[in-house]
Amino acid sequence: MMSDLPANVRPVQDRHGKTRYRFRRRGWKSAYLPGQPGSAEFHRAYADIIAQGEAEQQSAASPRKILPRSIDDLINRYKKSIRWRKKSPGNQHRVARILERFADRVDKRGRRYGERPVADVSVAWLENVFGTMAETPGAANQLRKVLVGLMDAAIRMEWRTDNPVRLTDKFADGEGFHDWTNAEIEQFRATHALGTMARLTLELALNTAARRCNINKIERDHLDGGRIYVDHAKGNNEASVPMLATTKAALDALPAAPIRHLITTAFGKPFTDAGLGNKMRKWCDDAGLPHCTLHGLRKAMSRQLAESGATDAEGKAVTGHTKDSTFAYYRAKANRTALADRALSNLGPLAASNQPESDGKSNA
Repeated sequence: MMSDLPANVRPVQDRHGKTRYRFRRRGWKSAYLPGQPGSAEFHRAYADIIAQGEAEQQSAASPRKILPRSIDDLINRYKKSIRWRKKSPGNQHRVARILERFADRVDKRGRRYGERPVADVSVAWLENVFGTMAETPGAANQLRKVLVGLMDAAIRMEWRTDNPVRLTDKFADGEGFHDWTNAEIEQFRATHALGTMARLTLELALNTAARRCNINKIERDHLDGGRIYVDHAKGNNEASVPMLATTKAALDALPAAPIRHLITTAFGKPFTDAGLGNKMRKWCDDAGLPHCTLHGLRKAMSRQLAESGATDAEGKAVTGHTKDSTFAYYRAKANRTALADRALSNLGPLAASNQPESDGKSNA
C-alpha cells in the first residue's frame, strides 16, 4: 500500500508486469529497492540511500537528436495531433508509455527502434518484434493496437501510403482477467466482513462495474437518491446505477466520517490507481483467491447482467461500454446453463401439450 511505503518510494511495474519499488527524489539518485516492503533487505537498502544523501549536481544531458521522419519524429508529431488531443488524459499517458518503451528498445545492431526511418518499417520486421513477445501475448496485442494508430498518423502525414501493422497477425485472444464466480464473491465476503474497506471496495466494484481508476475516485457526492454516479474512464461515459442492498450495507457499516472519498487508506487518503490494485491483490490473497483481481469484478457484473436477461443496451448502461460487440463478449461468457434454464422455462406448457395422448390402454 502506498501509505505503508517509506517516503519517496513508489510501486512501479516493469515490462514483465512485476511490481518493483523505486526511490525517486528530486536531486537524489534514483534506485530500485530489493526485496519486499517490510523486509530487512528492503529497509537496509533504503537506509543506505538516505545515508548517501543528495547526488552531486550534474549538468543536464543534451537532448537526444531526433532523426527526420524516424519513428521518434513520428511519435513526437503524433502527440501534437488533433486525434491525440481527443484522447483522455489517462489514455494519453498509457499510450505514450507504450510508444516510449517501444522506441527505446534496441535491435541486434544496437540501434534504438525510435531511430528507424518510418519508411523502413516492414511487415516482416514487425512480425519479428511481436514474435519476441510470445510470452506476453496480451502486451503484444496492445502494442500492435497502439502502433496501428501511430502508422495511420504516418499515412495522414503522407510519410507512407500503407499501414504495415494492419497486415501483421494478432496473438489469439486469451481469457484475460479471471471472471469471478458467484462462489468466489461469497468467499471474499466471508473473509472480509461488513465494516472493512475490503468489503466496501468489492461491493462498489460489483455494483458499478467500474475500473479501479474510477472506483478510487467515487465520492460521497456521487451518491444521490439511492443511486451511484460514475464517470467511466474510457469514453468518459457517465453511468447512473441503483445502489444495491449489499452496497448500502457495506456503506452503513463504516463509521461516519467527514471524508470526501469512499475508499481510502488507513490515513483517510484516496488510493492511487496502482495503490488500490496492489491493496486488492492483498485482500484477494487473504481470502484464498490469488487468481482474482479487481478488474475481474467488472467482468463478473457483466456476466451477471447477461445471465439476468439484460439486453446489450441495458448492460452497457451499467458498465459504460460503448460497443455492442464488447458487452456481447461478456454475454457469450455467461453461464449457459442458467441461460438455457431461463429460456426453456417458458416452454413448460408447450412441452406438456406436445406429449403423446394416452389411448387408455394399459401396457400390462
